[in-house]
Amino acid sequence: MAIHKIAVIRGDGIGTEVVEEGLKVLRSVSAQHPFDWDFDEFPWGSLYYMKQGRMMPSDALDTLATYDAIFLGAVGHPDIQDHITLNGLLLPIRRKFDQYVCERPSILYPGIISPLAGKNPYDIDMVVIRENTEGEYANVGGFQYMDFPEEVGIQTGVFTRKGCERVIRYAFEVAARPGRRKHVTSVTKSNAQGYGMIVWDRAFDRIAAEFPEIGTVSMLVDAVSMDFIRRPEMFDVVVGSNLFGDILTDIGAIITGSMGLASSANLDPERRYPSMFEPVHGSAPDIMGQGIANPMAQILTGAMMARHLGEDEAAKEIESAVRFLLDQGEILTPDLGGSSSTEVVGNAVVAALGRD
Repeated sequence: MAIHKIAVIRGDGIGTEVVEEGLKVLRSVSAQHPFDWDFDEFPWGSLYYMKQGRMMPSDALDTLATYDAIFLGAVGHPDIQDHITLNGLLLPIRRKFDQYVCERPSILYPGIISPLAGKNPYDIDMVVIRENTEGEYANVGGFQYMDFPEEVGIQTGVFTRKGCERVIRYAFEVAARPGRRKHVTSVTKSNAQGYGMIVWDRAFDRIAAEFPEIGTVSMLVDAVSMDFIRRPEMFDVVVGSNLFGDILTDIGAIITGSMGLASSANLDPERRYPSMFEPVHGSAPDIMGQGIANPMAQILTGAMMARHLGEDEAAKEIESAVRFLLDQGEILTPDLGGSSSTEVVGNAVVAALGRD
């Protein structure tokens, strides 16, 4: 029997709450299939930073390297600047393990009402493939004259041919999967960013030539942002840089009903290193501790982890259970118009596992 060794980092805010429900679902689904989980928890994040002066120990990456995957809740705290949490935990993990793909689906499920008028279930069914290790978040640059009136900050975006080609190729491979509409949209801004984004555009053209059966379009990020709202049904697979993918997936989450449904995976597609699975929503400090956070994003993220580890049937069961609850519309958290607690929704997903 396969045993998947998983490092669990609940992190901050609602991460501690929704991870509990995600683990509950993962344990329950494995009991119905010939595999098991070996979960080890690590108390890293903002509270760790407040005590130790760092988000995780100096040997944390060596520790994580021994696991099959990382299951993360969220990081971020209102008393700590965002760049500390981002550069102290998330980005080091993504870069160390070359998790160059961030895969984020946005699906309008039955039972969910989009804030966009006239949208029916599955009218919106897209996946954004975000470059995850370079681009605008490469953290290359520096300061001069810090704390003087002449203070200068230089922020450099890094776009390499290799980095662009590999994430774009992954997007085309996703578009070629059964059930997709075989179309890829490239998000660019090469009219204003005439160096890095030109490298991106040229890479897109080269990779597109390898997949003649896949339809393509290259669009400026402002036009894509507009059409995510104006006509989101036109999108199938969308591939963009680190910054563009980050922003667009928040729009995708909202137009499909809630940040509480937005799952995400940071992937090393070559499986040389552990991949990391975290929902899009962040730590949501405004609602932490109230027991009203929607655990479905974390649960669906667990399904993505199961599928990445080869447990396709278990992943399908988790997704089916979530769809069942959404369609029934009776056991939902307040973000979806319900009154159920985080724990009640998690228990309901467990109860719905294996339904025909």
